[in-house]
Amino acid sequence: LACFGGAVLCLGSMAIKGQSSNESAPQPIAASIDVQQTSEPVSNYEFGMFIEHIGALIYRSLWSEMLDDRKFYFPINSQPEEASGRPGFRGMQLRKWRSVGPDSAVTMDKEHPFVGDHSPRIDLDSSTPHGIRQLGLALVMGKKYIGRVWLRGTPGAKVKISLIWGEAEHDRQTVSIAALSSTYRRFPLSFSSSANSANATLEIAGTGSGNFYIGTVSLMPVDNIDGFRPDTTALLHQLHSGMWRLPGGNFLSDWNWYDGIGDPDKRPPTFDYAWNAMQPNDVGLDEFMTLCRLIGTEPYITVNAGFGDAHSAGEEVEYMNGAVTTRLGALRARNGHPEPYHVQYWDIGNEPYGVWQLGRTDLKYYVLKHNEFAKAMRAADPSITLLASGNMPLAMDLTGEMRAHDADNLKAVEGTTVDWTGGLLQNSWGNFAGITQHWYAQPGRHFDVQKAKNLPLDAPTDAGYDKVEQTTLEYARYPANIVHLYQQTWRRYQERFPAMVANHIFLSIDEYAYFGGGFTRPPDLKLALAYGMIFNEMLRHTAFLKMSAHTMGVSTLDYTPTAATLNTTGLMFKLFGSHFVAGSIPVVLTGNSPQPAPQFPVGGDQPETNSGSPTWPLDMFAALTPDRKFLMVSVVNTTDKEQRFDLSVAGGRVSGASTLWQLTGESLESSDHAGAPPQVEVKETAIGEAQKTLTVAPISVNIYRFSVVPTAE
Repeated sequence: LACFGGAVLCLGSMAIKGQSSNESAPQPIAASIDVQQTSEPVSNYEFGMFIEHIGALIYRSLWSEMLDDRKFYFPINSQPEEASGRPGFRGMQLRKWRSVGPDSAVTMDKEHPFVGDHSPRIDLDSSTPHGIRQLGLALVMGKKYIGRVWLRGTPGAKVKISLIWGEAEHDRQTVSIAALSSTYRRFPLSFSSSANSANATLEIAGTGSGNFYIGTVSLMPVDNIDGFRPDTTALLHQLHSGMWRLPGGNFLSDWNWYDGIGDPDKRPPTFDYAWNAMQPNDVGLDEFMTLCRLIGTEPYITVNAGFGDAHSAGEEVEYMNGAVTTRLGALRARNGHPEPYHVQYWDIGNEPYGVWQLGRTDLKYYVLKHNEFAKAMRAADPSITLLASGNMPLAMDLTGEMRAHDADNLKAVEGTTVDWTGGLLQNSWGNFAGITQHWYAQPGRHFDVQKAKNLPLDAPTDAGYDKVEQTTLEYARYPANIVHLYQQTWRRYQERFPAMVANHIFLSIDEYAYFGGGFTRPPDLKLALAYGMIFNEMLRHTAFLKMSAHTMGVSTLDYTPTAATLNTTGLMFKLFGSHFVAGSIPVVLTGNSPQPAPQFPVGGDQPETNSGSPTWPLDMFAALTPDRKFLMVSVVNTTDKEQRFDLSVAGGRVSGASTLWQLTGESLESSDHAGAPPQVEVKETAIGEAQKTLTVAPISVNIYRFSVVPTAE
């Protein structure tokens, strides 16, 4: 038995009683690691991300396009803008085009539109400019902006396109367009701003006789990388996300992938009925593959099993993975991408169990649909890995009679219409390698099972929650307990379907998030502590939890139109993704201070045991690096006091210099914002020879690296 400082702690033989949340932890806390007792290595897809088109989310955070509605989905007039999009997601309100001159001068041509349903026609006056403009653009002084516009018109039209950043005559730059013809032509645009502005305007106007038509218009900073923002993509590259799940999400169930390929100027704008927002359709399949290349990740594609069909899903696989000798592989090559993308992981459908999902069918029909999709997709590429869209029902999901009867007895719902994971295992066996699960959690509440059982049958599911006061530790543990619940339920499925283990059927939590600050408060240090406990809990279950994708990938960023930085959630992903890399080998960690007994009666959102390691109030996880040369130990301290722990190592000898990476800040509310000095940082510290007792700073997330040499038994 090897140890630090010559001390030996035989923790395996200690009798440990349950720890009450009101009791004090032993001083010091003892943690013992056995490097010879290992679990399956950490997957490359453990710290993945999810993204979908929600309003302007992708176009504001990732895509460099500065103009909203650049294909003119909406009619144009001088009326004040109305709020659009779904509340709760930042940056969802789209800027509208307004008329320059009288509204009557701008009409929408539906007979010969350039793209979509209509294109603006501008009737001219000999002396007064008529046209359109869009306000609210952000400019950086000295920066160059490039773009393009498609125009046609009568010979007497004189069109000018101006980028305007102030009231003075010289606070603008103008591009004069050469004579127009009766067919649409593409004209390049180039501007350089002489000032910073948060409310600049692009104006397209003309004088003369006749009229002119606008097909599409685009404006981007010159430093865009294949259309994407260089600042946000560079930050996302630092996260070491093994995969990104895309392009949805609820958006997906009404999305036609055929419309999302080819010349972006010719792709029609669409309306997303899931999130009630217009989509310009510029970021489609090929653009997503470019994004994955820029941020250094693998794509994980979800196909439309809502309003979509098996045939279109099979053709989507062929477009992405087919050789140029195939029909759709040849189309991909004509679109500028001759090499197949070799996308390995494919998800069939998104949350098909949800009443909110477009194209939803009952489980008894959906399992047949899944099988049809699998057959068509494997016909296009037999090598792909398929995942099925499951749902392990919890008490919080039940409604009506089922909630009243079975909220406290989930075994009773096994094999019923709400048991989507069980239904897929029963009826779609052989047509998937993994099954998905989504979860979202928010603090300050507890699901009261008995209260829920007595609710009116038509009461919403949220009515079963009570508001509760939470300590910082309880706040941080809450989402980890949700993960803990699902791992317990997954093991129950393995008991019901033993072939799952033999066939290595894995779990993918490919949508999850903790709304720890609500939708309005930015991510802060308090939320980072919760994500530390989430990560520790997920890493404890590498035997079957092989993939996860956080919602959204860009929720790791704090960004404005012209600047970006990692927020505290992003720092957490960078911290864990950098040190618990693919191939890391989890090892057994025991201790002398078990987590407290459940605060509430078991059931609902309260698992049988609380998540966490037996090192309360610390939460710890340990793994060897893939080469087994280093021992990595994560320690989350949610308390406002320093905590000490003794660490002993069995099966290995720790020697040489050690390193600590620590994330913390001055207060739980500390947060990071673009353009401001960071309040939360990760600091690397050399701690020299490993000591017997280690001190953990208050409200901090810590990752230690120790050199370790195996010892003979």
